[in-house]
Amino acid sequence: MLKERESQGYQFEAAEGSFELLMRKAMGTHRPAFQLLGFRVIVEKKQDHGASSSEATVMVKVGEVVELAAAVGAGPVNALDHALRKALEKFYPQLREVKLLDYKVRVLSADRGTESKVRVLIESGDHKDKWGTVGVSENIMEASWQALADSIEYKLLARDE
Repeated sequence: MLKERESQGYQFEAAEGSFELLMRKAMGTHRPAFQLLGFRVIVEKKQDHGASSSEATVMVKVGEVVELAAAVGAGPVNALDHALRKALEKFYPQLREVKLLDYKVRVLSADRGTESKVRVLIESGDHKDKWGTVGVSENIMEASWQALADSIEYKLLARDE
């Protein structure tokens, strides 16, 4: 499973959170804290205004409860991060402590232009720890979602222990 992911472009050296989750999934011990039902991100740029605006909507399922949340942000990933937290914080208040500390994108196959696969690395932290997560896709928002979701899941591992 690890070799397959690495062949797809995943890199786990700086993504210990994603690595831990992958190992737990492989061993059958991972209990997902939530299930993604869908997300939508809108970026709007108006000719009359200098700045663009981003809005994200997320639908997740926690247990048997479906939660829909929308948020705006400084960019599409920031909006997605805010919407995900908004949807989950009432179930998991400890997520209020988590901050996105660093966000990096690397193009993996530049010869494909705008169809290139990208790797997103996110560093997150709370008042005592830092951890990294990774996502890979041809769609930068999908790769960002993977890394954001892993970051939240990793923080919530403590509930299992």
